[in-house]
Order: sequence, then structure tokens, then C-alpha cells
Amino acid sequence: MAEALRRVLDAGSAARPEGDGASGPPLLLLGAPRSAQTSLLFAAALEAAGEGRGPVLFLTRRPLQSLPLNTPAAREPWRLQIRFQYPSSVPELLQLLASAHEAPGPAPSLLLLDGLEDYLAEDSGTQEAAYLAALLLDTVAYFSHHHGASGSCGLVVALETQKEADSDVPHLTLLQRYFPAQCWLQPDALGLGQQYCLRASLASGPLSPRMEWSVTFLPSGEMKITPWPTQASKPCSDRKGSSARSQSLTLACDNLSGPQCPLDRTLTSGTGAESKT
Repeated sequence: MAEALRRVLDAGSAARPEGDGASGPPLLLLGAPRSAQTSLLFAAALEAAGEGRGPVLFLTRRPLQSLPLNTPAAREPWRLQIRFQYPSSVPELLQLLASAHEAPGPAPSLLLLDGLEDYLAEDSGTQEAAYLAALLLDTVAYFSHHHGASGSCGLVVALETQKEADSDVPHLTLLQRYFPAQCWLQPDALGLGQQYCLRASLASGPLSPRMEWSVTFLPSGEMKITPWPTQASKPCSDRKGSSARSQSLTLACDNLSGPQCPLDRTLTSGTGAESKT
């Protein structure tokens, strides 16, 4: 997985791991519609940009309508290291990836693709899906080569699906071969009052143990991430002191219409243009 996303989720842990420049295996971020995939991708982008190892490339089909701009991280100068590009079709996306080596400036430290299902719906052949996945991996391998000993480039791709092992998602089994690390976002009923809760389950490989977190959207639009209470490896009730239970990541999302609407591909029209936050 891209370590930036793991560090976002681990913000609720008492002992947060330090980054060592390694990006980890490519990660597939899976969840139902409105499961806050875009919010987590943007939080990972801020995390990676703050490390100062290179810009972050954020690809999505259409421009975001709103961004979580109220966080201290989003007001830091290094947020300008996040580069948004909007390939509006499969050919545009393939052309962008194939020509990435021609872009001036330092190599990105993280590549994010939001809304893979939109591209798969446009060109749903198995061969085309495999080619796109392979080109994504080749692109981050090229970026990693340019980082050299200083680190590598991570890759996180978001794909909407209703549940784990959803047979209705085109080519999910194929994509899982290219993305050994996966993070599932599932609606959860533990929310109180107006809160909207998700359960994030992350595994870095087919045989790796899962780590789990609770992602809660408050009525104010804040996103709080804490360790899942029943996580077998580190139960919250077994941790010493109250700080382990109270630490969390808080990410304020602007322009939310209510707790049921986390920032998740709330989009305006737009094509192919590039912008920076």
C-alpha cells in the first residue's frame, strides 16, 4: 500500500509509525458510493506532500467541487505540491500516463487515481483493464527509479464497489492481482445521532493480517479516525492510559450538506485541465 494512506489512518494510534521513504505495494481503495474515498485520497495527498519528498499527482475525471481546506495541513505552503489533472476519458488517461516521463520538474512521490470505475465503464474489456493497471504500475516504477535511494513513488487507486468480493464489479479479480494491498470502506452502524461512520479494513497482501479503523463524520463535517475498538491485535480497552483512546485525525470537509455526505466525488463539470490546490 501507499504508506501515506496508512499514516493517515494510523493518526489515531498511540504510537504512530515513522516514514522511511518506502511507499509499500500498490493499494486498491474499495468502497460503496459515498464512502469517503475522495476524502481519504485527499488526506493521503496532504500527508505525502507534507513529507517534502516530491509533488503528489492526483488524477480524477472531473474537478472536485470542494476540498477539505479548513485543516492546518491544507493551509501549509506545501499543499501546493498537490497537482490535479482531469483526464476525461480512457484515451486521455492512457496518454497522460504514457507521457508522464516528459513532464518537467521532480518526480511525484505519490500517484492517486480517483474513480477507476468510471474509466472501466467506458472501456470495459479485460485486456484494456489489464493494460491500464499495468501502465499505472509502470508509471510509478519510472517515478520510483528517479527517486533513487531517497525513496519511491506510491500508488493508490479508488474503485467503487458495494461489498468485498463483489462479483458485479468489472475485473475486480484481475485488478486485485495488480494491487496486492487493499483497503475496504464499509458503512457501520456504530454512529451516534447525526454521525456517519465507516469501517476501514486494510491488508497489505493476501496473507497479511488486517488492520482496522473507525472513520466518523461529525455533523460539522469533521472526519475523525480512531482504531477500531474490537481490533484483535491491539484492543482499545487493553491500551494503557487514556491518550491511546482519544487521539484521532480530524479533517474538516468544506461545504458538506450533512453527515450522510462526506466529501466523495462531489464534482463540477470540467474536462482535461490541470490545476493545483
